[in-house]
Amino acid sequence: MSKVALVTGGSRGIGAAISVALQAAGYTVAANYAGNDAAAEAFTAETGIKTYKWSVADYDACKAGIAQVEADLGPVAVLVNNAGITRDSMFHKMTPQSWKEVIDTNLSGLFNMTHPVWTGMRDRKFGRVINISSINGQKGQAGQVNYSAAKSGDLGFTKALAQEGARAGITVNAICPGYIGTDMVKAIDEKVLAERIIPQIPVGRLGEPSEIARIVVFLASDDAGFITGSTISANGGQFVV
Repeated sequence: MSKVALVTGGSRGIGAAISVALQAAGYTVAANYAGNDAAAEAFTAETGIKTYKWSVADYDACKAGIAQVEADLGPVAVLVNNAGITRDSMFHKMTPQSWKEVIDTNLSGLFNMTHPVWTGMRDRKFGRVINISSINGQKGQAGQVNYSAAKSGDLGFTKALAQEGARAGITVNAICPGYIGTDMVKAIDEKVLAERIIPQIPVGRLGEPSEIARIVVFLASDDAGFITGSTISANGGQFVV
């Protein structure tokens, strides 16, 4: 029986690429999504991957959603915390609401999703938790104080939880993508991309969602059992740690 992998924000963008790559690697995949029913339905129709709707910002919804996934597919062995939102503005214009929404989804969402699966992983002596952070959680970004704070917090979460999970056979790692060629990034004005963004990337191009997905597949595998508490930067050399 194949291991079950649950990917949050798993029906679009980087999350969709991760879901598809894990499926190709032999996992039974469940893709969580928050709101775009049409995209989720199209994704399931194209890939056969089941989608489940709930907000990762809501602990009770996460607990119930995970219980449904496990009832349908089996215990979650691999959790990919990929769901994230942006509410960008310069700090002096940032509202408490835009701060709270980003923190609730991008940081508290890791707790809300990981906590319900943690006991089962400990009992089974196996688990993989893979957190998708961001280059802006490493270096910061003007206009994204909320996002950068949350994504930086994801890295602290990863390092601390890895130490708790290690003896139970659970690894916890983070990936920090740079600019990836998702629909959201490609929607940026071509001139801005060409003149302001890509020149900052030493390899001279956007990353591909599949490149992030391949890192996830490796970290989920048995071959990565000695890697935990790590942060892998995938940004084309834009920010070197």
